Amino acid sequence: MAGRFVRASKYRHVFGKSTRKEFCYDNLHISRNAWDTNLVKANPEYLSVNWESSGGGAFAVIPLNERGKVPDQIPLFRGHTAAVLDTDWHPFNDRIIASASDDGKVFIWQVPQGFTLYTDAEEVTDVSPTSRLTGHSRKVGQVLFNPAAENILASASGDLTIKLWDIGTGQSPLTLKHPDIVQSLSWSANGNFLVTTSRDKKLRVWDVRQQQPVHEHPGHEGAKNSRAVWMGEHNRIATTGFSRMSERQIGLWEPGRKDPIGGFNSLDSISGVCMPFWDDGSNCLYIAGKGDGNIRYFEYENDKFEFLSEYKSAEPQRGIAFLPRRGINVHENEVMRAFKTVNDTYIEPISFTVPRRAETFQSDIYPPAVGLKPAMTAAEWLDGKTGVPAKIDLESIYEGTAPVEVPADFKPPAPVKAPVVAPTLKKESEPAPAAYRAPPTASEQKASISNMANKYQDNEESSDDEAETSSFEEISRPAPRAAPVRSPVAAAAPVHVAKPPSPVKAPQSPVMSRPAAAAAPTDGSMLDQIKQLFEHQNQMITAQGDKITAQSRIIAQLAADVEALKKRVGPSSQEQSERIRQLELELEEARS
Repeated sequence: MAGRFVRASKYRHVFGKSTRKEFCYDNLHISRNAWDTNLVKANPEYLSVNWESSGGGAFAVIPLNERGKVPDQIPLFRGHTAAVLDTDWHPFNDRIIASASDDGKVFIWQVPQGFTLYTDAEEVTDVSPTSRLTGHSRKVGQVLFNPAAENILASASGDLTIKLWDIGTGQSPLTLKHPDIVQSLSWSANGNFLVTTSRDKKLRVWDVRQQQPVHEHPGHEGAKNSRAVWMGEHNRIATTGFSRMSERQIGLWEPGRKDPIGGFNSLDSISGVCMPFWDDGSNCLYIAGKGDGNIRYFEYENDKFEFLSEYKSAEPQRGIAFLPRRGINVHENEVMRAFKTVNDTYIEPISFTVPRRAETFQSDIYPPAVGLKPAMTAAEWLDGKTGVPAKIDLESIYEGTAPVEVPADFKPPAPVKAPVVAPTLKKESEPAPAAYRAPPTASEQKASISNMANKYQDNEESSDDEAETSSFEEISRPAPRAAPVRSPVAAAAPVHVAKPPSPVKAPQSPVMSRPAAAAAPTDGSMLDQIKQLFEHQNQMITAQGDKITAQSRIIAQLAADVEALKKRVGPSSQEQSERIRQLELELEEARS
């Protein structure tokens, strides 16, 4: 009886738990702008929401502890003259947030001390930005802070540029010129590289400080938007997109590699864009679809995404945000928390937990998480320094003490530039068939016969005739002949008339080895012989071509059989492995 083997995993039973509506964030006016962003962003203190407002663009900031129905009038973060398209929280300061707008500007904001949605004031006072970053000429669709360096912000615009800002000085020292409109972007863990997807369906990895891409290859082939997310400290990138047949796909990439590892994996045929989110602590990828209520999650292991489970809901989402790991509830074995928009009116928290009964800290599911201390300043990053932020031990949070800092054990991956060159070198050395000398083609052999026939018709000297006839020795020897008798037209040339036939030349060629006293054939009989030889040669060429064609078909069939068996055979199937080896030997024999 065959036994069942289940892959061991600490997160195999993770399940998503919804929240009752009275504990959600209700009475919201979520933006209905069609630009493809996540609409919401979260940190351990606040939740930012793109707001549907008149008189310019705005977004709202909601403290996480103020659940329930928010007041009809709340303080908004106003300042843009057009709709806010995206926001992003500072990774090392929970009160600083950046916003991008349709007006082509990037604003930096600071949440006031003691900020709350509930106030006794008769008029609600809106919050103004602390700094304005101008430089883009068209709308800015995405903003994203560097996860390792302090105060470094990337902004992607419709003017086909990605600007890198130092928000401390308000300057943009670096600009990436992108060939098309950016659809998504994501930083590597050490902040050295930036991955982008765009409308030209290509995946690019940028060496930001060199301002040039080190990886540029075709991504998902579908016409709809694709997304990319860097998988934390792994040298891998996860992408979501569509196939040509509009099927939703996920892909796993290594920077510098032309194709995704293992190819694209199809999810379903729903039309909504998939939004990927990476959890570096549990090595899990969460995928939420726009327009449906499902959230799938996969565990990354052995360069594959192993499907864990799926959170299903009848309420579709347009936007979603995930909480940084330092903000999750470790007392309830929570490993991830999401905030999804529902009907553009409220936001529902979804808690992903590992079901365990233990009353102590579960260290095996809570590795150290990134804290609030950056790895370097903006100036150090611009000067070329690299590193990852220090981490904090979540057990100290569980015990309610001050976070204990843990040194980062990050090992930087191999340089991204190396894999870019490797595929090219491999391709140049790959064509082994070039070393295989193919038999002469029918056209080449016909050309050689035609050339020889022209030699005969031109009545050149016998030495030339003898050199040409040697090419016929493999197939058929021509009839013996003596030195040709010159026709009256040919005799008009003084050179040939003055040279009588000489029997001394006969031994120089095997064809002329018979006595010269034999009757010399006329020009007409020689042409007949040549025609016969030509027809015979054509028959030989045709037969050879048919044989080559048949051998090519056999080789192609053997190659197809080998590939088919390789896909079907398992590692423990000895007979099939021997059969594949036998077919490979037959294939090599046929090729030789």
